[in-house]
Amino acid sequence: MKKWLRSLFVMMMVLALAACGSNQTGSGDDNNNKKEAIQVTTTTGQVADLVKNIGGDHVEVISLMGAGVDPHLYQASQGDIQKLNNADIIFYNGLHLEGKMGEIFEKMEKDKPVLAVADAIPEDFLLSADDDAKAHDPHVWFDIEAWTHGIEIVEQELVKLSPEHEEKFKENASAYKEDLVEMHVYATEQIETIPEESRVLVTAHDAFKYFGEAYGLEVMGLQGLSTDSEYGLKDVQNLVDTLVERNIKAVFVESSISEKSINAVVEGAKKQGHEVVIGGELFSDAMGEEGTEEGTYLGMFKHNVDTIVTSLK
Repeated sequence: MKKWLRSLFVMMMVLALAACGSNQTGSGDDNNNKKEAIQVTTTTGQVADLVKNIGGDHVEVISLMGAGVDPHLYQASQGDIQKLNNADIIFYNGLHLEGKMGEIFEKMEKDKPVLAVADAIPEDFLLSADDDAKAHDPHVWFDIEAWTHGIEIVEQELVKLSPEHEEKFKENASAYKEDLVEMHVYATEQIETIPEESRVLVTAHDAFKYFGEAYGLEVMGLQGLSTDSEYGLKDVQNLVDTLVERNIKAVFVESSISEKSINAVVEGAKKQGHEVVIGGELFSDAMGEEGTEEGTYLGMFKHNVDTIVTSLK
């Protein structure tokens, strides 16, 4: 997006934060009205982290998909069904990211709130899928502006379940928005240090279009939006030819996908006399291990920015 649009976003967020702060009149933690923590089950780590930041001490969050897990191919186990059954509310990404869990969500929503975070994101933020103009790319968390809209739906739904903690949820949401703005500014500044001709991000599957659109990177993926899609020798050769023709020096592996496909690209380029290195491992569909910095949304995002900048700068 244009730089002035990014600046406008930051300015609007700052004004919104100021307004939220002025409207907060007190704490919602009345000891006489306390209830047990809201039991939340989520699909991906990104969604879980969003709920934790807004719910704070008033939620207990279980994520079905941990580090290194591919949500495109994920199939719920019997234990997962039990975790979903035990939840007061379920949050998932949506836009068919969890493609094999659609029927489960339909059944669960008869008994409890089941919500897709992506449903809160305005249409004009969504990118189309290459192979289906009516479908959208589900990797929305890689555009911080888009992901910020997910805060709204989580805050609203938690307030419905625990209205006595409304002010605390608002306070947490406001603070998290500020953190997201800071990360957006950091990412923008860091990516701009990469020479323009080197701003090409090559990965195993096409998960970084939102990131590329937000920060001015050309993105290429061997597989399509879903890792469920197949790739062949022709796809590998086409990407190899592009690397050679444009003298692209680095490609990236992903934590939730086998390195086999991207290694085939590296070897193909080598056979044509062009040296390509693995620039590092990026977090795409899954975040890092719980308890680590990369196990949080902001930590994961910063890791990706720093890895990309270090390799392409």
